[in-house]
Amino acid sequence: GGENVYPAEVERALSTCPGIAEAAVFGLPDETWGQVVAAALVTTNAPPSNAELATFIDAHLARHKRPRQIVFVDSLPHTAGGKLDRCALSTLTARLRPFDVERG
Repeated sequence: GGENVYPAEVERALSTCPGIAEAAVFGLPDETWGQVVAAALVTTNAPPSNAELATFIDAHLARHKRPRQIVFVDSLPHTAGGKLDRCALSTLTARLRPFDVERG
């Protein structure tokens, strides 16, 4: 869609949401926009409800940076050096579900 989205920026924002311990953001192919934002989220003991997450995202991220697909996971893949393993995130695509900020 001509807009740049930097995963680290979106990850930082999502990680500040109450109930989110860690976030990984990646692009998914999309026929209309080229790519859309997807997010894998690790929750704390008190995860946010869909409505709380939608309200947070709406308040903290520009429309083109908002995740359109999400998945909740127990942990994110990391390399031996402790960095987020972005290549391994593709294994999560089958578990993604649509997420609409307007409806949660």
